[in-house]
Amino acid sequence: MKCIGHRSITLLSASLLLAASGAAAIAQTAASDDDKHFVEAALKGGMTEVDLGKIAADKGASEDVKMFGQKMVTDHSRLGEKMKTVAGQIGVTPPSMDTISGMGEEAKLKVLSGKSFDDAYISAMLKDHEDDLEAFKKEVASGTSPEVKRAARQGEAVVEEHLAMIRKIAKAHNVEDDGPDSGR
Repeated sequence: MKCIGHRSITLLSASLLLAASGAAAIAQTAASDDDKHFVEAALKGGMTEVDLGKIAADKGASEDVKMFGQKMVTDHSRLGEKMKTVAGQIGVTPPSMDTISGMGEEAKLKVLSGKSFDDAYISAMLKDHEDDLEAFKKEVASGTSPEVKRAARQGEAVVEEHLAMIRKIAKAHNVEDDGPDSGR
């Protein structure tokens, strides 16, 4: 049996490293500025959903709002991890903080309680998920990066599920849903 020398292993390792970096470069070039913007916005939006979900799970007056809040924490944390992987593949640095509007919504909800809190949270989730669904659908339809489109397709399914859930909760709480396809 022939022994592979240290030099051969070094050359093989270098070749594999170059191939991997070449694949990453291809993924980065396949992602348009719109793809990159979508990923960054999705990550920031997910951070908002997690933060607001934690507040709802803690402060919600009704059990359905608390459960929905916890589902937002679980599902958007999971989606965020997947999206961070995609971000790395296309050369996007994941944001380290929430959006200004997300922080404003969080501050607003923190001072509310009882039915006022539930109604404000439900309204925020209706609007957020309607806006998110539109953004995810747009990325699926017109994105250029296969990785981003795949993540958007997965995210779209989750956001559709959340929107259906929050619409049922809104109906049960008599909170107006003025969004598209709300049936009103």
